Amino acid sequence: MDDWIRNLVTHAKYSRVVLPCSVEEYQVGQLFSVAEASKNETGGGEGIEVLKNEPYEKDGEKGQYTHKIYHLKSKVPGFVRLLAPEGSLVFHEKAWNAYPYCRTIVTNEYMQDSFFIKIETWHKPDLGTLENVHKLDSSTWQKAEVVHIDIADRSKVSSADYKPDEDPATFKSVKTGRGPLGPSWKKELVSKTECPRMCAYKLVTVKFKWWGLQTKVENFIHEQEHRIFNNFHRQLFCWIDKWVDLTMDDIRRMEAETQKELDELRRKGDVRGTSAADE
Repeated sequence: MDDWIRNLVTHAKYSRVVLPCSVEEYQVGQLFSVAEASKNETGGGEGIEVLKNEPYEKDGEKGQYTHKIYHLKSKVPGFVRLLAPEGSLVFHEKAWNAYPYCRTIVTNEYMQDSFFIKIETWHKPDLGTLENVHKLDSSTWQKAEVVHIDIADRSKVSSADYKPDEDPATFKSVKTGRGPLGPSWKKELVSKTECPRMCAYKLVTVKFKWWGLQTKVENFIHEQEHRIFNNFHRQLFCWIDKWVDLTMDDIRRMEAETQKELDELRRKGDVRGTSAADE
């Protein structure tokens, strides 16, 4: 963890998302699903603007670097919108995808060092049984809250987010034969050696330094990250027949097309996506 972030940490949560796919399959599925989800969150002058999407190499680490701007005035809680100055609800997301390790940092120019979200992810070919994958120091690890996400558990999905065609508990893949995922699917996966498995180990660190709102907003951000992780991976699995045959070259072409489409969507149309204030 970067020193400047470690010194500001108030609370970290450590999520584990187990999936019935391989680490290699997930690399394609993740990028496909990010591109698809971006289209659904953009429109009417809001949403996602892609500034950079290019290869990088630094300090022995190499992968794909992206810089996105999120224009999300309608997506933040109402109490924040009331207090926030005009133009302050614009967030920068910089991501370094050195798969199977990925690092994402979200910042805000208005709040500067008083706000950040950092998400670090390791993708491992196991069922979420590894401890302290991110090699945190003992003090930080002891304080980190571990959260297990079950993508087949409908009770963890709000009625506003639930979509019947994106329910792993009822979906069956035509191309792979995987699914539907029953209540004990993770336990059953232990004995199904022919079925691939992996876990996304996500460490989320949040800082929001604003007098009177710090704890409330930090808790809200963690809740939203948990919601995003759950909904995103439910979609990813239920979209498997759309991406399982794609190559990384296919993905890069799709990303370029999506970037053009996002620019056009931001210039016209109604705001898409769910407003956080309505949840």
